Amino acid sequence: MYAGYFGLQLDPFTLSPDPRFLYMSERHREALAHLLYGVQGGGGFVVLSGDIGAGKTTICRCFLQQEPPQCRVAYIFHPPATALDLLQSICAEFGLAWTAHPGNPGSLQPCIAALNEHLLRSHAAGERNLLIIDEAQALPAPVLEQLRLLTNLETSEAKLLQIVLIGQPELRQRLAEPGLEQLAQRVVARFHLDTLGPQEIRPYVTHRLQVAGLGGPLPFTDDAVDRIHALTGGVPRRINLLCDRALLGAYAGARAQVDRPMLERAAAEVFDTVPGPAPAPAPTAVRRPPTRQVPWSRPVLALAGLAGVAVLAAVLHGLTRPDGAGSAPPTAVAPSAPPPPASAAAPPETAAMAVWPAAPPWPGLTPDTGLARLGRLWGADLPARNGCTAARAQGLQCYRTDRLTLAGLRQLDRPGLITLGQPGATALVLVSGLDAQQATVSVDDHTWQLPLARLEGLWRGDFTTLWRLPPGQRTRLEDGRSGPAAPWLAARLTDLQAQGRLPGVESGAGLTEQVRAFQRSQGIDPVGAAGPLTFMQLNRASQVDEPRLDTAAPRP
Repeated sequence: MYAGYFGLQLDPFTLSPDPRFLYMSERHREALAHLLYGVQGGGGFVVLSGDIGAGKTTICRCFLQQEPPQCRVAYIFHPPATALDLLQSICAEFGLAWTAHPGNPGSLQPCIAALNEHLLRSHAAGERNLLIIDEAQALPAPVLEQLRLLTNLETSEAKLLQIVLIGQPELRQRLAEPGLEQLAQRVVARFHLDTLGPQEIRPYVTHRLQVAGLGGPLPFTDDAVDRIHALTGGVPRRINLLCDRALLGAYAGARAQVDRPMLERAAAEVFDTVPGPAPAPAPTAVRRPPTRQVPWSRPVLALAGLAGVAVLAAVLHGLTRPDGAGSAPPTAVAPSAPPPPASAAAPPETAAMAVWPAAPPWPGLTPDTGLARLGRLWGADLPARNGCTAARAQGLQCYRTDRLTLAGLRQLDRPGLITLGQPGATALVLVSGLDAQQATVSVDDHTWQLPLARLEGLWRGDFTTLWRLPPGQRTRLEDGRSGPAAPWLAARLTDLQAQGRLPGVESGAGLTEQVRAFQRSQGIDPVGAAGPLTFMQLNRASQVDEPRLDTAAPRP
């Protein structure tokens, strides 16, 4: 109702678990890192707990939205009441057929046999299987015991099923019960998702409003923002309820901003009674770490800042093919609607960088100047014309596609040129950074931040970038298996195989099979010939020193 009044295109405080609105606080990054570990781990349980409304389900939706093809996920939303219900739900989620035992329809064996066969077949194909159970605090003890038994499905090398349990704080209490000690011993990582701290309220509210299309000042006064944590306890769902009602009140009163008295009234209406202030944090307090710290924590957390999910997106969605190969309509305003808000002073800046303009005209690069600026990131001096030809002489090569997605951009993890557009207006920009919340784009010497939801709405999938040719290669690659690139390719793939990062490849396999295995692991069509995508991803896997979008990623 109030979206058009405040210049928004979406409802900023919807209660549905929309991954677009996920604000990646430090604790949400850590929670997502545990799910990432669930994809990469070697079996056992990962436990994610949190209060009601803390954002657990939204994190799972974000995870599922970027599910890689080599990871099969079964997501059970409603906790099964019996072990048979559990097994049947798992088989159904994995798309498995089973036949009930004629003389014993309640037998678990047919489902277990079908699941075991599927897991063995997936393991042989280099796939992982992940089971996520939400509201796990409600699982009866016999169902939890059956889950423990499922972790016994294994080969001599690895567990075949990784299990993630998500639930309210009671889940931690359940797992501490004496009768569940064997299951608790198989928990390889656990994390409790806390509420937001007072210092995170402004970034949280700003993020949701920008995703919804806000291009101007925050429609909350500083006093109102400072009061939100005390009224909500930092619980994201309560913040959404309160801000939604407060903006509705501002709309009804033809106000440009929500002030503190309006916020207090909204809290009284939404919560019936106004909660007291939350306890103040200790002066030097930092959020407590997960109950159990695990060795993968630091590197995965850095990758989790990619939005989640550079590790997770082990695919180039939209690029699974042979290697090498507008804004919303205006909101109608009723005659009785209040007038648009007057200009208000902007709140204190939360970042030094400006936000990409909400409407055209937009600044932009030409293809020639854009390629020249891109070349500088690689340390290459490219002329205003024929830049790709000049790049090859400097050990670089151009790559262009018109079918890239945000997940693919994360996986390529390299700066490039993209076109932002809506009917009647386009702009070529250099995208030079990408984090959990926004992209960094630049034109000449000016730089802007662009919320990811707006990026996806304005970008049509075109992408031009550079990549570094293998040592000694100065001509266009054909299949990478011959010429100067072949020794380098073979050495890199052999290193990855020795590290166990080429699943499904036997020792002594030929170069073509190694290439195919690597391509499968990256979501590239496994043709066995190494083209630009294969070399780009191999450079990334080998940590070749190249410009990256993720500045927090490990460098060689």
